[in-house]
Amino acid sequence: MTEMVLTGPKQTLFTEQLRAELDKWIAKYPIGRAQSAVIPCLHILQEANGGWLSRAIMDALAEYLSMSNISVYEVATFYSMFEMEPVGKHKISLCTNISCMLCGSEEILEHLQRRLSIKPGETTEDGLFTLKEVECLGACVGAPMLLMDKQYHEYLTKEKIDALIDGVQS
Repeated sequence: MTEMVLTGPKQTLFTEQLRAELDKWIAKYPIGRAQSAVIPCLHILQEANGGWLSRAIMDALAEYLSMSNISVYEVATFYSMFEMEPVGKHKISLCTNISCMLCGSEEILEHLQRRLSIKPGETTEDGLFTLKEVECLGACVGAPMLLMDKQYHEYLTKEKIDALIDGVQS
């Protein structure tokens, strides 16, 4: 995890490394349109903060991009890929939209809940897994499917879920 540095009265941030990463994205947009980089910047900051975005981080990003705090909050809370609270080391986002539902995502969700002893929105006691129920992840052809650690897992079965979880815990 990259260490963030908050300084100044309005908590302008970041380490030089983080600023360089943010600036690389900002440079892809026309001058005066830094706010267009808000989504990739949120990804960078979320990863650097252990998988979630605090209000202080979002406020500092708003200042860095010269945009209103509420505009950053609107983006961060709209997309299910951003977390507003701490999450486990491994975030499991299970699609339960129509294609996945028709192919058995409800049974997969029940199995995950039993196996991990958590419900959607919760994190295991050991901090290893967070389970999320999400709408569409855009892989309907491989339904039912989930996203874990930025990797898609398709055509899920209980056995595939068990192997995936066992592979992480070992």
